[in-house]
Amino acid sequence: MELRKVDGADADGVRRLVEVTNAARSVDSPWLHPLTEHECVGELRHGWDGDPAVGFLASVDGVDVGAARYEVSSYDNEHLAWVLVEVAPALRRRGHGSALLEAMIARARAEGRTTLGTAAWDAPGPAAFAAVHGFSQRSVEVHRRQHVEGPPSLAVPETPGYELVRWPSRTPARDLPALAELTAAINDAPTDDLDVEDEEFPPERIAAYEGAWAARGHRLYRLVARQRGSGALAGQTVVAVDGERPAWAEQHDTSVVAAHRGHRLGLALKLEMLRWLAEAEPQVREIDTWNAESNDHMIDVNEALGYRVLGRVLDYQRSL
Repeated sequence: MELRKVDGADADGVRRLVEVTNAARSVDSPWLHPLTEHECVGELRHGWDGDPAVGFLASVDGVDVGAARYEVSSYDNEHLAWVLVEVAPALRRRGHGSALLEAMIARARAEGRTTLGTAAWDAPGPAAFAAVHGFSQRSVEVHRRQHVEGPPSLAVPETPGYELVRWPSRTPARDLPALAELTAAINDAPTDDLDVEDEEFPPERIAAYEGAWAARGHRLYRLVARQRGSGALAGQTVVAVDGERPAWAEQHDTSVVAAHRGHRLGLALKLEMLRWLAEAEPQVREIDTWNAESNDHMIDVNEALGYRVLGRVLDYQRSL
C-alpha cells in the first residue's frame, strides 16, 4: 500500500480523497451531502478552530483504495488522537482498512498519544472492524436534520431577566474572555464513557474558531442570552451557513451556563436563531445537528423544533 499525505495545497490529492469519501458516503450514509473539494481544502487548512485535519490517501497498484483523516487538538486532550478511516466500497474486505488504520496508530504512538478514537455509522461491519482492532464503544452520537421553510411557527418563549443578543460574526477583542468563559459551558454536555478531558477555551481559541470558519467560506451566526442588570453571558447558539451551498447550514454549539438553566434559554435561543436566519439567510432549507444520544434535554429541544433522526454514529476508543 502506498500512503500519501494530503494537504490543502495538493489539488490532485484532494480531488482523489474526495472521490473515495463520496464513494463511501453513497453506500454508508447516502443522506449526507457529498463532500466538495472546497470543503475538504477547508478541513485540511483550517480545521474546526485552527487545528487542521491531516489527510491521507491510500493506493494499491495505482488504484485509490482508502482515505483517512487524523485530528488532534493543540489546546487540550494531548493524550488523544481521532482518526476516520474510509475504504472504497468495491474494494472492502481486502485488508486495506486494517493497513490504513495501522498507519494511523503508528502516527499516534510516534506523537506520544495514549488513546485513539474513531467513529463509524451504526452497522455490523464497522462494529466488527472496531472490535478486531481493539476498540470498544464509548458513546453514541445522533445525526438529525431540520427542514426549514421561513420563520418558525412556534413562538419564542418569554425569558424574564434575559435578553437575546445578535452577536457579531467576529467577536471584538474586549469581549473574547467573556465569550470564552461562556463557551466552556459545553463541557457539561454528556461524554458518556469517552476518555476525554474538559476542553480548554482561551480567548485566542474563540478567535481562531471564528477565523477558521470565515476562511472556509462559511457565515457564522451567534446568538447569546445575556442577563439583564449584570450583563453576564448566560447561553449561546451558533449556526454556520455554507457559502458554497447556502441552502445548507450546520448547528454548532448550543449551551447554557449551569447557573442560568431552568429558564428555557436553550429553546428560546434556537427559535430566535431560526427567526434571524429567515431574515438574513432566507434561502436556508436544511440545518444539521449532532448530539450525544444521552443528551436528553437538547434532544427534546431539537425534536420540538422538527429535527428528525438520519443516522447513529458509534464512538470507539482504544488504548495505545
